[in-house]
Amino acid sequence: MTAAARLRAAERHLRQADTVMGSLIAEVGPCHLDRYWQRQALSVLLQAIIGQQISVQAAQSIQRRFRALYGGRDPSARQLLLTSEDNLRAAGLSRRKVTYLRDLADRVTSQRISLPALEHLPDEKVINSLLEVKGIGRWTVDVFMIFCLGRLDRLPVDDIGLLDGAKVLYGLPKRPHAEELRKISEPWRPYRSVGCWFLWQVRRRAKGMPLR
Repeated sequence: MTAAARLRAAERHLRQADTVMGSLIAEVGPCHLDRYWQRQALSVLLQAIIGQQISVQAAQSIQRRFRALYGGRDPSARQLLLTSEDNLRAAGLSRRKVTYLRDLADRVTSQRISLPALEHLPDEKVINSLLEVKGIGRWTVDVFMIFCLGRLDRLPVDDIGLLDGAKVLYGLPKRPHAEELRKISEPWRPYRSVGCWFLWQVRRRAKGMPLR
């Protein structure tokens, strides 16, 4: 089954399983997660680490300065290891995030972790492999699996964008906690990643940002 066909199947399931989500899908149109599935695994992980615990706008600004160190591109693992801490800090990275990025790059160059091999591993083995990297937690792993590996049933329950999107879409009095999001998303199985993509669009729309 092609990537597009998988996403259309997911949308059909979501519309049938959750009428509120179905209305959102009708408004937003097709899911475009497949646009991201050809991205380089290292680039996705670097961006996820950079974006941890800061706003989307701040992350985008730092990522631009970070890429500027490498001619406007994401670096290879070896290039990153050769970059001085001062230059990385000047791009806006905290000392802790510099440590995280370098640990990832060191594991890749030393082949303690094989990013290409992750595509062929079951979810739990991907999770266990990536959680060994400093600074990579479950949120980063889930985002990586959604946006790079094309796994269709992940739920990053601590993602503020998802929680805010759920609050708006389901008319909740306050931002739901993780367990509430799990209950809301239970009917979406086995396509929770696609449901997440649509919830992210709710937050983008609320902030006047273009859908993607």
